Amino acid sequence: MTPRNNFHALPGLELEKALYKAGMECIAGLDEAGRGAWAGPVVAAAVVLPLEHRDLARRLKGVRDSKLVREPEREVLAERIHSVATAIGVGAASALEIDQCGLLPATRTAMRRALHGLGIPVEFLLLDYILLPEMHVHQTALPHGDARVLSIAAASIIAKVSRDHLMRSIDGIFPGYGFDHNKGYGTAMHRHALHLLGPSPVHRQSYRPVAQLRLEELL
Repeated sequence: MTPRNNFHALPGLELEKALYKAGMECIAGLDEAGRGAWAGPVVAAAVVLPLEHRDLARRLKGVRDSKLVREPEREVLAERIHSVATAIGVGAASALEIDQCGLLPATRTAMRRALHGLGIPVEFLLLDYILLPEMHVHQTALPHGDARVLSIAAASIIAKVSRDHLMRSIDGIFPGYGFDHNKGYGTAMHRHALHLLGPSPVHRQSYRPVAQLRLEELL
């Protein structure tokens, strides 16, 4: 597998333009955020870009894989994407759904909800790794798609920013875990808080660090 850091160029529109030229007018890029977190939902975003605009790449300059962008810049880029995109949909699957169904099925559920949130019919899906076989629409999944395809990169920014906002709100409901800073990921502070406070209702009980703590409580 090619390491992610081998992709130095910014994502482009070559694939979207080829599909558009072939007659696909509504193409959605999809990506998710939060799969590796210990707490909170997995959030997916779907983004349809106006491929008929010749200056689209210029207007979305700087949009790239959200993991390569610091938080303040992500916020700016998310606003830019919202101002440019034809349609944006966001969907989530809760920690309980992840525990009950598993991470991959829950991620696909979040993606289907994001597609529903677009409010328009889509002809082709571009995804980062994960296919949606239950969706009867043309689609392709690309390794490192968020680093290569602009619509997927835009979706990765929207998904990450949307989830960060949600985790900050959750921090107000379940304080003490540092969700406003760690966004539910497994930092040392988060681990310490888990030992002090125990898991919250938004923790993923099936994840090893949380499950291990619950096991220790029973012994």
